[in-house]
Amino acid sequence: MTIIQKITLVRYRNYDISSFDFSAPVTCISGPNGSGKTNLLDAVYYLCYTKSYFTGHQHHVVQQGMDGFRLEGVFDRKGTGETICCKWKQGKKEISADNVPYERIADHIGKHAAVMIAPDDMALINDGSELRRKWVDSILSQVDKAYLEALLQYQRVLLQRNAWLKQQAFNPDPDRVTLDFYDEQLARNGAYIYERRTRFLEAFIPLLHDFYGKLCNGREEITLVYESDLAVKSLAGWLKEGLRQDLQMQRTLRGIHKDDWQFMLGGALVRRFGSQGQKKSFLFALKLAQYAYLVRELGYKPVLLLDDIFEKLDQHRMESLLRIIRSEGFGQVLLTDTHPDRVKEAFGKEAELGFIYL
Repeated sequence: MTIIQKITLVRYRNYDISSFDFSAPVTCISGPNGSGKTNLLDAVYYLCYTKSYFTGHQHHVVQQGMDGFRLEGVFDRKGTGETICCKWKQGKKEISADNVPYERIADHIGKHAAVMIAPDDMALINDGSELRRKWVDSILSQVDKAYLEALLQYQRVLLQRNAWLKQQAFNPDPDRVTLDFYDEQLARNGAYIYERRTRFLEAFIPLLHDFYGKLCNGREEITLVYESDLAVKSLAGWLKEGLRQDLQMQRTLRGIHKDDWQFMLGGALVRRFGSQGQKKSFLFALKLAQYAYLVRELGYKPVLLLDDIFEKLDQHRMESLLRIIRSEGFGQVLLTDTHPDRVKEAFGKEAELGFIYL
């Protein structure tokens, strides 16, 4: 398993210069609202993925009034320690392992994994397809370097093709040589991404069923339905047939960048017909299945990060979740809660707990 033993934050969000040790299997970070509990979990996540869990804008995590930040974490995996350092200053990011900078930041992805469960994650169920694509991409990019490369190339060429469509939209004789190159690149990378997303779902759905059953005593049938243009015909076919419409709209209308996953419960869409309790259970099952999938593919247990989840859980779901995360299938757990006594009571007297008070 991956264990984070220590973290140091410099000018990260509300932290000036602070260090914390994680010595217990389960560590509760406690303090009043606004004290930085979530920010500390986010810093751990950042060290694993070189980005914040909560924002895509680097400058949003810099302490107000400062021009950069620094994070350093000591990780242990299979008895071998490694110090990961992430620095960002004036728009430049640098990641190093044991003082050796990465030539490519992408090479760090999958080295130390974490799974976050946070209150805003309900958007994964309720909001649009982009969040679900990013979620699936984040999982597959950790376990398959070729997937990450294909995804980065696809996104880069998609931007180039869309720029071409805008330039050539009113040209009676557009430059087809350049277009053919873009289409070939999109079709090749898109086919690989579609194939890997399909195989991912085949492995993921049984895990999802298992965890949802444990959370809800197996009372309801759930599944995921993968919707993709490539399930109907090749991307090369879509791009050729849809060129006129693409030129009119000045963007690429078909491709794996439009894929979606429908979360179903008893044959109905969870986001439309599920109760709040059913949505919470579905979300937890998704995240726990994500954890189990990463364990299977990476060969080690990630860090589980739980942000303020006990506040909004009923007693039954809390007990079910605790039984799961205390099993042998899970490793280090870092969680936040405003009431440390609630955590002590929830885990029981025999649990080996650590506490950080902010």
